[in-house]
Amino acid sequence: MPDKNTIAVLDDGFVRLVDVMGTDSAIVQAARISYGDGTKTPSDDRHLIRYLMRHRHTSPFEQCELKFHIRLPMDVMRQLVRHRTASLNEYSTRYSVAIDSHQKHYPGDWRYQAKSNQQGSDGFVINDNASIALESTKKETQVLSDVSTLYKALLDQGIAREQARSILPLSTYTEIYWKINLHNLFHFLKLRLDSHAQQEIQMYAKAIYHFAKQAFPIATEAFDDYVLHSCTFSKQECNALRELMSIDVTAMGECGGLQGRELNEFKDKLTMIMEGVC
Repeated sequence: MPDKNTIAVLDDGFVRLVDVMGTDSAIVQAARISYGDGTKTPSDDRHLIRYLMRHRHTSPFEQCELKFHIRLPMDVMRQLVRHRTASLNEYSTRYSVAIDSHQKHYPGDWRYQAKSNQQGSDGFVINDNASIALESTKKETQVLSDVSTLYKALLDQGIAREQARSILPLSTYTEIYWKINLHNLFHFLKLRLDSHAQQEIQMYAKAIYHFAKQAFPIATEAFDDYVLHSCTFSKQECNALRELMSIDVTAMGECGGLQGRELNEFKDKLTMIMEGVC
């Protein structure tokens, strides 16, 4: 029976939720410490959390944390390390024998280097040239087998683990414990769930977000609405919008599902654009 706290990623990786500190209520308690248990109803809690997210009041979200056990290729691990706001401890190939597993690419996995983005990929090789995709997988399989054989031989001959590990490819799986507060996790997710992020790190981010949604449903809903699926405008873009807009903001009624305070805030933003404030 699958572990409900573990999600498989790639061919031999996973994300496992280890621990959670706090709940949505903890965010409310941090924001309204003088109220003790926070507001009186879940509805009030939701409104407050959404207000905090909209206005980037981030410190209450820092009161909550998630800890994960993650198995991932070393090259993907490098992308997690870039987020220095998390605490982590990694499996050591100096103290222990390296994990005997590598991320393997099937013919349908190979992607072209993007022409318009030097750091990204675009399109699958197999769609245009199946022979290259098949040959790439064949050669990769042989190289990984040769590296594993050599690594084991070096260890058998008494070569130090700290030196033998230097031949390991970046596709070698490693494992980490990764702990991060909710505010910093949202920043990570905003970057790594983006369609421009490497496909492999997106897969890990989606698994991580699955557990965040379970632990903090109200906060992640607010993150979805105000961060993940929102956008900002530059000064020049606001100028362009101002030229396109011709509306009476004061006469606006409920629209787009906005009402109450959120509708008033939207009207204020439109007024700022119309008056050239932003």
